[in-house]
Amino acid sequence: MTPKLLNRVTTVFGGAVVGAVALAAAAPAALAAWEPTKSVEFIIPAGTGGGADQMARFMQGVIVKNKLMKQPLVVINKAGGAGAEGFLDVKSSKGEPHKIIITLSNLFTTPLATGVPFNWKDLTPVAMLALDQFVLWVHNDTPYKGPTDYIAAAKAAGPGKFKMAGTGSKQEDQIITVGLEKATGTKFSYIPFKGGGDVAVQLVGKHVDSTVNNPIEAVAQWRAGNLRPLCVFDDQRMPYKAKVTATMSWNDIPTCKESGVNIDYVMLRGIFMPAGVTQEQVNYYVDLFKKVRETPDWKEFMEKGAFNQSFMTGPDYVKWVEKAENTHRDLMKEAGFLAK
Repeated sequence: MTPKLLNRVTTVFGGAVVGAVALAAAAPAALAAWEPTKSVEFIIPAGTGGGADQMARFMQGVIVKNKLMKQPLVVINKAGGAGAEGFLDVKSSKGEPHKIIITLSNLFTTPLATGVPFNWKDLTPVAMLALDQFVLWVHNDTPYKGPTDYIAAAKAAGPGKFKMAGTGSKQEDQIITVGLEKATGTKFSYIPFKGGGDVAVQLVGKHVDSTVNNPIEAVAQWRAGNLRPLCVFDDQRMPYKAKVTATMSWNDIPTCKESGVNIDYVMLRGIFMPAGVTQEQVNYYVDLFKKVRETPDWKEFMEKGAFNQSFMTGPDYVKWVEKAENTHRDLMKEAGFLAK
């Protein structure tokens, strides 16, 4: 081959090699999965100190500790209007992937009770992180050893004499209270507060007679010897057998049903995004929360708060939410809580 021809061959194929190398170098960038390019707002449609607030702030800490995000995750409480402030904010942020919201049952109860123009279908479901339990709590100084003792005392005192503290009006705590009344023929005076932290403080101070706080909202006061759990509103006992107090674990708390009080209720702890985001953006957050769930810190948090560790994404999550919405509509209709 002549030098001239060799030069031509080298130029052609050398250019092809250079082009191929350039394409190979560009491929990872072109195929790189989406990730946030600025701070992500993590909205809590509830007050400080409650279960949603504690979970969101805990996850923020785990994400920072384990460097699971390159951009900051900024937690923001928007509790106004029973959480409507937070939901409407995310609803109005269509297509914004730098905003996520943690939900509880006010995802359903707030629009049903208030008529605020919002429905969960205005959002994009991302993942169910867990289901939260509800426990019937009394002060440790009281003589009640089980729910039937307490219900008998409430009946003997007369309608409305016993005070039940709860978070918000026409939301989970009051729905459970009404269910408890219907199941037992008892009548409580329901007193709403801004968050589960406030509710626990009211019971510790003996300003009310009972609460139906989530485990994580009352565990510190239980461990300190101020509160006593009477039963859990679920079909089966919580599985955690490590002692929380000197004598009891979460598993030692009977279900309300096995104690003769036929009522159960669990609450969603899930993540949603605004409508109009891409599946790739949803996948980023699904993967992020899977990584959070794999940490030892998360496992410890789940046991401390006695959570039901159900996890769902995709169509399964959507079906669960649809069913939960129908259940809440039925419960609220029966309680007379639907907006007129």
